[in-house]
Amino acid sequence: MPQSDDMFGDDDYPAYTMGRAAEITGASQDFLRRLDEAKLITPFRSAGGHRRYSRYQLRLAARAREMVEQGTALEAACRIIILEDQLEEALRQNQEHQRRQDAGA
Repeated sequence: MPQSDDMFGDDDYPAYTMGRAAEITGASQDFLRRLDEAKLITPFRSAGGHRRYSRYQLRLAARAREMVEQGTALEAACRIIILEDQLEEALRQNQEHQRRQDAGA
């Protein structure tokens, strides 16, 4: 279990209730449930079964809300965000690999 002060800097720590997540993202609770159904975000479940969201998940939800408000279908918005996230991770890994290559040369 992480120390409490470590959790403040952890983007993946499920710190936010559904109500607070909806407030922060400007989305409805139903919209957040639909993002879970669309497999964009899978919130942590508390022992009582309540959804808990991380800052990272809130950023994804806010991006999805913006795209849907601009007329993108929910499923398309989720797919785009997933692909953008995968590309960002691939680029990060590529940069790390390149740094290791350069350090070994």
